[in-house]
Amino acid sequence: MAGSRREGRILAAQFLYQREVGVPGVGLEEALKEFWELTEAEAKAKEFAEGRIRAVLERQKEVDGELQKLVTNWEPDRLAPVDRAILRLALWEMKFAEDVPPIAALNEAIEVAKALSTEESGRFVNGVLDKARATLGRPERTITKAMA
Repeated sequence: MAGSRREGRILAAQFLYQREVGVPGVGLEEALKEFWELTEAEAKAKEFAEGRIRAVLERQKEVDGELQKLVTNWEPDRLAPVDRAILRLALWEMKFAEDVPPIAALNEAIEVAKALSTEESGRFVNGVLDKARATLGRPERTITKAMA
């Protein structure tokens, strides 16, 4: 299960990155359809990723507001787009995902950053998300909904 969830997070971060730097004006449904046509992944990973993608995009303004507070001395739009995508996904998971403990979301984000970006990005993501832990308002090691 952890393998398909990690793969799903990587796919979600890739899509969020692509959505930001890709062709403007393409609707979400069309963009998702094209992304899945070009992506080889198991069905569980795709399903997990798509749920995360839709949730992050639905709350992107709120997540970006949190990101702005966390990256003092930086404007979020100056971050590498792939790091920004990873942070958006992780912040959404840490604050709103009921099926993953926030600390697990933080650890997964570090691994996703290492897979998609650089070793330095893993450390950067860790630093930003570690600051977020203090403002969660929920227990960092528990889930609120049973994992399927």
